[in-house]
Amino acid sequence: MPKPYTSFIQNPISSLLYFALSFKLPLMNKTSTTETIFALSSAAGKAGVSIIRVSGSKALSSLKTLTPSHSAPTIRKTKLVTLRNPETKAPIDKAMIIYFEGPHSFTGEDVVEYHCHGSPAVIKELLEALGKLEDHRLAQHGEFTRRAFDNGRMDLTEAEAIADLIDAETLYQKEQALMQMDGALSNLYNGWAEELTKSLAYIEAIIDFPDEDVPDTETAKAKPAIEKLSIEIMAHLNDGRRGERLRDGIKIAIIGAPNAGKSSLVNALSQREIAIVSDMAGTTRDVIDVHLNIAGFPVILSDTAGLRPDQIGTDGHDKIEAEGMRRALQAANDADIRILMFDMSLAELDNHTTNLINENSLIVYNKKDLASKQDAFHVKHNIEPFIISTNDENDLQSFIQGLGIFIKEKFSVSRETPSLTRERYRQNLEEASEFLSNSLLQDQPELMAQDLRFAIHALGRITGRIDVEDLLDVIFKDFCIGK
Repeated sequence: MPKPYTSFIQNPISSLLYFALSFKLPLMNKTSTTETIFALSSAAGKAGVSIIRVSGSKALSSLKTLTPSHSAPTIRKTKLVTLRNPETKAPIDKAMIIYFEGPHSFTGEDVVEYHCHGSPAVIKELLEALGKLEDHRLAQHGEFTRRAFDNGRMDLTEAEAIADLIDAETLYQKEQALMQMDGALSNLYNGWAEELTKSLAYIEAIIDFPDEDVPDTETAKAKPAIEKLSIEIMAHLNDGRRGERLRDGIKIAIIGAPNAGKSSLVNALSQREIAIVSDMAGTTRDVIDVHLNIAGFPVILSDTAGLRPDQIGTDGHDKIEAEGMRRALQAANDADIRILMFDMSLAELDNHTTNLINENSLIVYNKKDLASKQDAFHVKHNIEPFIISTNDENDLQSFIQGLGIFIKEKFSVSRETPSLTRERYRQNLEEASEFLSNSLLQDQPELMAQDLRFAIHALGRITGRIDVEDLLDVIFKDFCIGK
C-alpha cells in the first residue's frame, strides 16, 4: 500500500486535524486576556472562613502587593500572612494563602486563593483592594471555569459537571456529577469521534488519493464500524432519560379516587403538612408538587385531585374539580413513576385508577385497618401491591424502602454506562445518529464522507472541540461569580 495512504489511514489524530482544517474551525476555541480576575468563591455571608480566588498573569504580583512584609510563597503550600491595604498600609486580615502556578491550576493560569475570615467587612475591603490594582477586575459569572475550558483544562461536559456538582442535593446527583467531572461522558464521546475519524480516513483516502492504487472496497470496510457506532449511540439515547431525570428530578405522581389517602401519603413522605387532608371528597383541586430526597434520588412528588369523572356535574365548583382531574391525568402522563392508590374501605377497586396501571406504576392499597374484604382487592397484573395504612409508621417505612428500590432500578447510573445529562447532548447525539444512518445509505464516497464529517461535528459540539463559541455564553452564565 502506498505510504501516503497508509499514514493517513493509521494516524487518526492527523485525520482529525485534517477534518478540522477542512471545516476551517479550531479544535478548541480559546480567548486570550491580559486581565487578572478575582471573586468570592465561597458562599456569601458570614462564615468562619471565606475564600477569594484570583486568576491571571498578575495574581502573584498582587499577592506581593498585599503582603509587603512576607517572602514569596511556596507553590501549592499554605502560608499564614498579614494582608495589608496597599493605600493605607493598615491590616485587612490574617489569612492563609495558596499559590498555584499556571498551567498547573484550575484555570491553567497563575492562581492565588485567599482563605480569610468570613467577615463581611474583611471580604468587602479585600475585594475593594484587589479591584484598585492594575489590570484586576471582578470576574463575570462562570469566568474561572470558562478560562479553564479556554486553556484546555477541561472540556464542556466536564465544565458543566462542575455546575451540576455545586447544585447537587442528593447522593446520586453528586455521584453522577463527579463521574462526569472525571470524564465519563467526554471519554465516551471522544472515543466515538476517534472511531468515526478512522472510518472517515478510509473514505477520504479514496477521494483524496485518486492516483494511488486504492481499492473501492475501502468504503465497505468502513461500514461495519459505522454500524457499530450507530447502534451504540442509539442505545445511549434510549436510556429512559435516566441521567436527565437524576439531574433535574424524578417525577412521581400520586393518583387515585377521592379520599384514597393521596394527600396523607404526600404529607407522610415529606414529613410536614404539605397538603390539606379532609374526609370531604374533592379537597385537592390542583396539582401540588413537593421536592424530596428519596434513597439518594431527587424526586418531584405530585399530589393530585381525586378521580371521579362520572360524578361531576356542570356547576361552577364541579367545573373546577373537573379541571383538577384533567391536570391529575396530565400529571400521570408526564410522570416517570405513578403511585396508584386504592381505598380498601370500599367494596371494590376504582376503575378510573386501574386504567392507569402501566410498567412504571406502584400500586398501594391504603386503609388496611378499615378493610372489610381484602380478598376483593385483586387486579390482574404482575405488580405486587403495597398494603398499608398511612397512619402506621412501619407501613410507611416499608413503602418508602420499596419506592427507593423501584427508583434505583429505573434510574441508577454507572461509570461503565454513563447517561447523558442535558438536552443539548441529546439533540447533538440525535443529529449525529441521523448523519450516521444517512452515511450508510450513500453509494458515493464523497457523500458518505460528508455525512461522517457532520456526525463528528455534532459530537464535537458536545465536548466543545469545535464550533462552540455560540454555546459558551449560554452555558457559563448559569455559574455563580466565583466558579
